[in-house]
Amino acid sequence: MFINILLHKFELMETIINPRILLLLLSSVIMALVIMFVPPVSQDPGYHNFADQRNISGIPHFWNVVTNIPFLVLGITGFFKFQKHELTGVIPDFFRAYLAFFMGLVLTGLGSGYYHLDPLNSTLVGDRMAITVTFMSFFVLIFGETISTRTASRLLLPLLFLGLASVVYWDITENLGTGDLRFYALVQFLPMLLIPLMLLFYGSCLSGRRWILAIILVYGAAKIAEMYDQQIYELIGFSGHSLKHLIAAFGAFLFLKGLEVRKPIK
Repeated sequence: MFINILLHKFELMETIINPRILLLLLSSVIMALVIMFVPPVSQDPGYHNFADQRNISGIPHFWNVVTNIPFLVLGITGFFKFQKHELTGVIPDFFRAYLAFFMGLVLTGLGSGYYHLDPLNSTLVGDRMAITVTFMSFFVLIFGETISTRTASRLLLPLLFLGLASVVYWDITENLGTGDLRFYALVQFLPMLLIPLMLLFYGSCLSGRRWILAIILVYGAAKIAEMYDQQIYELIGFSGHSLKHLIAAFGAFLFLKGLEVRKPIK
């Protein structure tokens, strides 16, 4: 028992002092400092004023609501495929991280759908909590396949806690009249900065790392669609925000499809 603890601590220390890990840590610290030196950013009230507010079949903001259904479908599908051992590109003994990711997708579908029925800060809290569960578990999974599965498994709960705490912190500050989105922004964007670096520095213990790089590109496309919500709506009659949901769901589809075709590298 004592020897095992010593071996684990040695492995953890060896991982931390690795130059590539130090570079990742330095990148994280720099981004955190940059965000912390930016003045607090409250939630723009206009954020809830989406381009497409049509009520169809009695459902307000119809398309912004129903475009969350793919998240539900993919989350449930992924969970059952994982349970039935139909996914070849999974990391052994990583059950909790995959479960958290698929559960995050389901919760995102429910949380975002509920939020868009009545877009307010109060309904946005659940939506953002679900998103952080998905983001943090995805980051842990990639950390596990690139750097260390043992370390990654120990990071899951702390990172989930940090993600949820970032949303709680934002909600509390909004209610106090001093809204601060910086912590939440760090939680959402830092993993997407670090994942390409981890793949570049370490490769992957699974084949087909291009699947993960494609997901990062899809995420970027989803954020662009979100930024140009009104312009896209005026151009094609389908809002950028609704399109963002579909693009993001496509990213989740790519991840699930990758789990079906990727294989461990021996």
